[in-house]
Amino acid sequence: MNDGCVVAVDPGLSKCGVATVCESGAVLDQCIVPRCDLVASVLNTVARHCPVAVVIGDRTGSRDARLELEKALQHLLVLVEEHETTMLSRARYYRDHPRRGLARFLPEGLFTPPRALDDYAAVILGERYWAGKRTGTQGTG
Repeated sequence: MNDGCVVAVDPGLSKCGVATVCESGAVLDQCIVPRCDLVASVLNTVARHCPVAVVIGDRTGSRDARLELEKALQHLLVLVEEHETTMLSRARYYRDHPRRGLARFLPEGLFTPPRALDDYAAVILGERYWAGKRTGTQGTG
C-alpha cells in the first residue's frame, strides 16, 4: 500500500473507538470495542495495517489507555485534541446514514443516533492527525 495510515483511538471508560485512517482520507476500518479489549484490538489492527503511528484522543479515559498502549506497542503514540469530536461524529454519522422520509426535513439536533459513535470519533482523530501533518501542527487540531 502506497498510502500511509494511522490507527486512531477514541478512548473511553467503558468502550473505545478504533479506526484505521489513510493519509488520503480513506477509512480502512472502524469499530467500537469494550475498554478491556482495547490493547488486543489495537495490536490486531496494527498487525493488519502496519500504521506509521497510533493516535489517541486526549480526553476521557486517555491517560490509562495511553499508558497501557505505550507498554504494549512498539509504535509512536501521538496525542490528538478531542475537542468537539462528539458533535462532529454525530454529523458524520448522519452524512453516512441520511435520515429518510419526513425526518430529513427536521433539524438534526432533534435526533439521537441509534448507536454509539466512538468509532466515528476515532476516524475524526485520525483525520486530525493527517491534517496536522500537512499544516505542521502534529494533528492537534
